[in-house]
Amino acid sequence: MYSEKVMDHFTNPRNVGEIENASGVGTVGNAKCGDIMRIYFDIDENQVIKDVKFKTFGCGAAVATSSMATELVKGKTIYEALEVTNKAVMEALDGLPPVKVHCSLLAEEAIHAALWDYAEKNGIVIEGLSKPVDDIGETLEEEEY
Repeated sequence: MYSEKVMDHFTNPRNVGEIENASGVGTVGNAKCGDIMRIYFDIDENQVIKDVKFKTFGCGAAVATSSMATELVKGKTIYEALEVTNKAVMEALDGLPPVKVHCSLLAEEAIHAALWDYAEKNGIVIEGLSKPVDDIGETLEEEEY
């Protein structure tokens, strides 16, 4: 059963779309369930995420976690965005069913992938950021499905 917040972010997702000439774009997927999430960042000269958009192909939980993740990082610095974890996304949504936890991991990895892209485009290193994975299914345990 989904929380009211999950249902709200699924039926009324925030920040849907894409940003042309984005400062950073992160795309991650999960081959096992078919979800694909892409997050776009517009980052200013002070390393603050001025705008964020997403496009997600997947289940309701994937859309809801994408929407919430964009809300959590908008207006934050790149280092504050780096601290947004899948647990923070789940807590902000008042939880997810155990079989949908991987959707929150997609959101976290998409944020990291967009930050990685931003860092590469600008020739900088973001301390604490490691190269993201393209398919989170490679890092998850089988029993999570």
